[in-house]
Amino acid sequence: MRIGIVGAGMTGLALTHALAERGIDSVAYEATGEPGGVIDSRVVDGRVIEVGPQRLRLSDPVAELVEAVGLRRELAAADDSLPLYVYSRGALRRVPRSATAFLKTDLLSPTAKLRVLAEPLTGDATPDESIAEVFTRKFGREAYENLAGPIVGGTFGSDPAEMPARHALESLFELEQRHGNLLVPAAKRLLGSSETPPPVSFEGGLQRLPNALADAHDDRVRFETPIRSIREAGDEVVVTGADGDVERFDHVVVTTPAGETADLLRESVPEAAALEELTYNPLALVHLVSDANAAGFGYQVRRGEPLRTLGVSWNASLFDRDGVYTAFLGGMNDAELCDKADEEIGQIAAREFERVLGAEADALHVETLPAAFPAYDSSWSALDRVDLPERIHLATNYTSRMGIPSRVREANGLAETFADEAS
Repeated sequence: MRIGIVGAGMTGLALTHALAERGIDSVAYEATGEPGGVIDSRVVDGRVIEVGPQRLRLSDPVAELVEAVGLRRELAAADDSLPLYVYSRGALRRVPRSATAFLKTDLLSPTAKLRVLAEPLTGDATPDESIAEVFTRKFGREAYENLAGPIVGGTFGSDPAEMPARHALESLFELEQRHGNLLVPAAKRLLGSSETPPPVSFEGGLQRLPNALADAHDDRVRFETPIRSIREAGDEVVVTGADGDVERFDHVVVTTPAGETADLLRESVPEAAALEELTYNPLALVHLVSDANAAGFGYQVRRGEPLRTLGVSWNASLFDRDGVYTAFLGGMNDAELCDKADEEIGQIAAREFERVLGAEADALHVETLPAAFPAYDSSWSALDRVDLPERIHLATNYTSRMGIPSRVREANGLAETFADEAS
């Protein structure tokens, strides 16, 4: 068996590794000269910054990868008991992570707390409800606006009122079926269940992982090798490079962004053009330097506050990143901010950071990402129109869950499927 992989981001590299472990031949094509895809770690003025994911959870599959490429000693683990905050009604308010904290938190009124506890009495979530409707109906409006809304909206840079649950909450439906309600799994996650893997990075940044994977499998990864087209031909899949070279595989896994995937499949799978309809949210990342000395994961901003910041990750606290804080701005409801000059975006982020934390900050680096996060809005229904040949597979953040652990898990699942077929 021979597998072709288009893209050497985290999914493509994890799949390359998993196939190598199972003795299956593969080739990964990467159009650029660097591995990692959305993972992008840099050093600016001697400080490590992340222009992409800020951290990952050390799930068992990720831990196995880390061990396999010899990065265990470079792991930097954060204290998972550190607080997370929501900026609400002009102040940082701590997200409760214990039963006692839930009773004491000023994020919710006494009435709202009682309403949360009544969740098991509500009906099951339905796929066509928006995320806002699901959380409001099941936990109450105040819990949604002060807790679930800021966390979900800030994480995706989206408006939960515009996000159908079926596109972004697949795991929520699974949890509800397993537990009979959402209160129990929500409490476990909120209270830091021992089953939750710790948040980690690496001393040199997250990109150490894809770099190490690419080095470990350099005979299977071809950089600066863009692909022109992919088509199924009988019991093979034909991959044509931009230079006209042709290679044949038993299966091909495409891991590229939606628009690129549509181009690759345009001739052989016309309905794949629907992928171009998927909406991605623009985002501005501002890496700030401050002596705020704040301890915690960071904060998300409640919708309706007079700030353009969506949230701030406190990398200085999590991984001792020498005063670095990463602010996120833009998103679905403030896309025009990303059209501003970097200097102005940096000033907005620094000014709002000082307003929230009372400490001065300077912009170290500004990066605008035109299509940073899947919006998971109604445009995602376009996926229903994409019917691929059985030997061409999509493994991406628009066909499955986003996040590095999810990408690794999906890669392992595909590798196991191919191994079963091969045997």
